[in-house]
Amino acid sequence: MHWGTGAAVGALRGIWAASGLRGVRASAWHASIRLVTDQTLENATGVGSPPWTWCRRDQVVDVTHKVVYALVTGAVADLLVPLAPDRRPDGTATGPRRR
Repeated sequence: MHWGTGAAVGALRGIWAASGLRGVRASAWHASIRLVTDQTLENATGVGSPPWTWCRRDQVVDVTHKVVYALVTGAVADLLVPLAPDRRPDGTATGPRRR
């Protein structure tokens, strides 16, 4: 399950990079999306237990792993994924051309 959710949410981060959502702020959002997705799917399928039942150490380890994953994925996506053709380097849309 971790590989599947990691790949799916990682692809989302790549789409964000192409659309101009880059940098630490996008990686922070990515970490929160990764945590929510992981916990929702694990609890919905009965594979995991709710995080509030975990010991503090397990919570810290889980959040730390997700944050490191998000930062590394974000750095790679920002480096390798080019901006979409309709985006400027600041992430804004170029809009229709005027003649």
